[in-house]
Amino acid sequence: MLYIGIDLGTSAVKLLLMDSEGTIRKIVSKEYPLNFPHPGWSEQNPEDWFTQSMAGLKELLEGEDKSQLAGISFGGQMHGLVILDKEDRVIRPAILWNDGRTIEETDYLNDQVGRAELEKYTANIAFAGFTAPKILWVRKHEPENFRKIAKIMLPKDYLAYCLTGNHCTDYSDASGMLLLDVEHRCWSTQMCDICGISTDLLPKLYESYEAVGTLKKAIAEELGVSEKVIVAAGGGDNASSAVGTGTVGEGKCNISLGTSGTLFISADHFVGTHGQNAVHSFAHADGAYHLMGCMLSAASCNKWWNEEILGTTDYSAEQMKIREDHLGENRVFFLPYLMGERSPLNDPLARGTFIGMSMDTSRADFSQAVLEGVAFGLRDSLEVARGLGIQVTRSTIVGGGAKSPLWTRMIASIMNLTLEIPRSVEGPSMGGAMLAAVACGAFQDVAEACQKIVKITGTVEPDPVLTQKYEERYQQFRQIYPAVRELFPKLQ
Repeated sequence: MLYIGIDLGTSAVKLLLMDSEGTIRKIVSKEYPLNFPHPGWSEQNPEDWFTQSMAGLKELLEGEDKSQLAGISFGGQMHGLVILDKEDRVIRPAILWNDGRTIEETDYLNDQVGRAELEKYTANIAFAGFTAPKILWVRKHEPENFRKIAKIMLPKDYLAYCLTGNHCTDYSDASGMLLLDVEHRCWSTQMCDICGISTDLLPKLYESYEAVGTLKKAIAEELGVSEKVIVAAGGGDNASSAVGTGTVGEGKCNISLGTSGTLFISADHFVGTHGQNAVHSFAHADGAYHLMGCMLSAASCNKWWNEEILGTTDYSAEQMKIREDHLGENRVFFLPYLMGERSPLNDPLARGTFIGMSMDTSRADFSQAVLEGVAFGLRDSLEVARGLGIQVTRSTIVGGGAKSPLWTRMIASIMNLTLEIPRSVEGPSMGGAMLAAVACGAFQDVAEACQKIVKITGTVEPDPVLTQKYEERYQQFRQIYPAVRELFPKLQ
C-alpha cells in the first residue's frame, strides 16, 4: 500500500509518497506566496495551501497505481490562526507562527493573567507566535471579523477539512495554541473565557495517528483515488518530524537545524516545566508528551552571515577557513537572535550581537562564532531539560545545517551528545506518511512504525577535549544576554 505525508510549510508544501516498507517513492514541492502587509506581520491565504496541495497530490500520484493509496496525513506549520465563518469560508488571511503583531496581547497574558495561571491552564506561557494572542488581537483590532468566527483552526487542519469536510485537530498541534490543557488533553475552558470564545468554536481533538475521516467524493474523483482513502489527523511540524526520525519513547531527542532550530525531547509521561516554561511542554504525535525548545534563527543565521554579509553562497568554503586548532578557543561570541528569541528567553526584542572582537579577529572567527552561537543557543534549552531531571545522552540531528560535518561536530561537543544521522531527513512529510500508515493499520502503533522504518546511517561522537574547552566558552556565552538585555528595547 501507499501513504502520503503532507508537510505544510511556511514557503511551500512538500508531499511525500511512501510504501509499506518505508521506502520513499517520490517527493513533490509546491510554493505559495508569503505576505507581509505591515512590518513584523506575516500572513498567508489558506486557499493557496489547498490549491497547491491538490496540484502536488496530482503530480505525486502521476504514474503510480492509485488503487494502492491507503492513507494521507500531515505535518504542518504550527500556531497559525485560520478563522472560518458559519459557511466555512475563510474570514481573513491566516496569521502565521512568525507574525510579531501580538506583543501587547502576549504581555497581557503573561503579566496580567499571569505566567503561573497560564501554566496551570495549559502547561505553557504565552509567546507572540502562539494562537491565543492572535485571537485577542483580532478581537481588539478586527471586531467585525471576530464576530463572524464559527470555527478556529490551524493551518494543516484547514487542509484536512478541505479533504474530508471535518473540523479536526490533533493534540500536538493544539498544544501550541495556548488553548489546550496539555496535561489532561482537553480544551481549557479558562483560556477560552480569557479569549472571549467558546469551545464550540474549536475543532474536535484527535491523536495524530487517528483517522479523522475519508476523502470527500469530489476530492477522490479529482485525484482518481478511492473515497475510502483514510485521512489521519497528523501533527505539528516538530512532532511529525520527530516521528520521522524515530524520536518517540522516554528520553529520545531530536535536534532540527533548519531555518529555525528545535530541541525535541520525548517523554512517556507529562513533564511540567515548573517555572522553566520558556521551553514548551506539549503533547506528542505518538500519544505521549514532549518538551521542546525552539530557536527562531538557526541555520538562517549562517545563511544571513554568508549571503547577506559575506556575499557568498559557498558555505563550505567559508567553513574550511576555520582552523581545527581554533575550535573551542574562539574569543568572538555571537548571540543568534536575529528575529528575537523564543526558547528559553521569550524575548521578541532580542537581536543578533557580536562581542569579543579585537584587531587580530579574522573573517573565519566571525564564521566560527555564528556556528557556535547557534549551538550554544540550542544548549540553553537542553540545560532547562536537564534542570528538570531529564537525562539525554544521544540525539538524532536533521535539517539543512546538519549537512555540515563541522557544525555537527561542534554541536556534539558543545552539547556533549552523541549525534545520530537518520537515513531519511525528510522530517514532517515522512512523519506524516508514517502516521497515515499507523491510522491504516499497517503498524500497531507509532513506536512500531519508527522501529521498522527509521534507520541510522552514521554517528558523531563528542570530542572529550573539545567538550571541556567548549564548557568554558558556553559559561561565558550565557552571561552575555543578561548583560545586554536592557539595551534591546532601546534599539527598536
